[in-house]
Amino acid sequence: MSKKEPEKKEELEAEIEETIEEQEAPAEKTREEELEEQLASTKDSLLRTAAEYANYRARSAKEKEQSFNNAKSSVIAEILPVIDNLERAISSENGDYNALQKGVQMTFDGLMASLEKLGVEAFGKAGDSFDPNMHNAVMHIEDEELGENEIVEVFQKGYKAGDKIIRAAMVKTAN
Repeated sequence: MSKKEPEKKEELEAEIEETIEEQEAPAEKTREEELEEQLASTKDSLLRTAAEYANYRARSAKEKEQSFNNAKSSVIAEILPVIDNLERAISSENGDYNALQKGVQMTFDGLMASLEKLGVEAFGKAGDSFDPNMHNAVMHIEDEELGENEIVEVFQKGYKAGDKIIRAAMVKTAN
């Protein structure tokens, strides 16, 4: 072997290493570029998801408000005839007490019918059994003629809509 051969061999090895590095370098750049593209794609996807969620929240809040306003309007529409009847009774120049009492009773019946349409019902009658979930006992008496936990007197009726108690009945109980 001549001196030139080891030098040539070293030069060839250096060239081979350079070629390998050049081939690997573009592969690394390509891998880097792929990762950057994936990152950009993921970021875009997350931004879109965040925007969709923000739109969903705004839409849900708007629908909730509309639903509440519609329900409120329905309740008011049911009660307006009662208000009209009370206004007519107040403006009446007729001094007939019986006619006024009859008009108030009719107005009350109309109001109760409106509440019934809305799913509201009154409860709490004398003779019913006391239930602490539905009744508020403000007085208590001992009477051997009456049953255990029996409602003797109702001071204020209770009202419920479905299973929800709107107002507990205020009652007097026995035993």
